[in-house]
Amino acid sequence: MMGMIVLAILILAAVLAVSAYNRLIELRNRYKNAFSQIDVQLKRRYDLIPNLVETAKGYLRHERQTLEAVIAARNQAHSAAQRAAASPGEASAMKDLSGAETALGGALGRMLALAEAYPDLKSNTTMNQLSEELASTENKVAFARQAYNDAVMAYNTGREVFPTSIIANMAGFAEARGWEIERAVEREAVKVSFA
Repeated sequence: MMGMIVLAILILAAVLAVSAYNRLIELRNRYKNAFSQIDVQLKRRYDLIPNLVETAKGYLRHERQTLEAVIAARNQAHSAAQRAAASPGEASAMKDLSGAETALGGALGRMLALAEAYPDLKSNTTMNQLSEELASTENKVAFARQAYNDAVMAYNTGREVFPTSIIANMAGFAEARGWEIERAVEREAVKVSFA
């Protein structure tokens, strides 16, 4: 009789451990999938930026340094996004991506502010279409980032609650990092309006 009770307890413990492990896998896959949605939108934006710069080049001939800064920031952000996509949630990759995206937003903001001073560029149909696409993509990035952060929070909460925390520590489920914006200035969206 005592042997049956011990066996039942061991079986219950094994079922709970397997269930906790599988739940952690599910939560980790959710935040990785959520990051892949960000990655799709970032790639779309990275593809738009060279077209935007090319369109502006003809009008902003004297602003070459600004245009080059946008392309350099775009390339850095693209590289950081690739590193983050290889290991979503990893703290240093997410921090690098956040910093690179902040730099890109600043460079784009400077270019778009300069473009406001050129009436011919403001009225350029291609520039207006690209700006609208960029603004739409920025909104999609923001929504995808919110979904990613929600998924990371669910995963981190799942790995911290008892008794799942025991399985998480034993199986090496590391804490995931959300996409955090650290400075208030960085929280402002890039304004892309040529109206």
